[in-house]
Amino acid sequence: MDKNSDSAVLLLNPAGLYDPAPNGYSHVARVAANVRLVYTAGQGGENAHSELSSDFAEQVRQAFANLQIALAAADAQIKDVAKITVLIVDHNMERLQILGAEVARVWGELPAPACTLIPVPRLALDEMLFEVEAVAAVAV
Repeated sequence: MDKNSDSAVLLLNPAGLYDPAPNGYSHVARVAANVRLVYTAGQGGENAHSELSSDFAEQVRQAFANLQIALAAADAQIKDVAKITVLIVDHNMERLQILGAEVARVWGELPAPACTLIPVPRLALDEMLFEVEAVAAVAV
């Protein structure tokens, strides 16, 4: 069972389910009472100048950097994220490993949030390969 006691979010990996840590997520996110929820729009790999790398790993890195900027605008941090949804164009095991490594880098020692990964044939822009949205819970 993974816990993040400094947050309004309790992340759990119950006995009887496989360990999702190598794939960069937790099975369950429980949000405490009396919290402010923060929802982000899907963040792609574009930089502040709307430039998009053709490299999948770079898009993933930039998307998570963008996610952190979006969260900060709502006075939230990565530790407050309860759930992410990721969309991956042409999903495969190599891309899953890149995602898992980036989640491990971003969350560090914290447990990773609950996550749903959705393989898709394309995203909003032809060059987009990755998108991430989040739900965060901030104690009030």
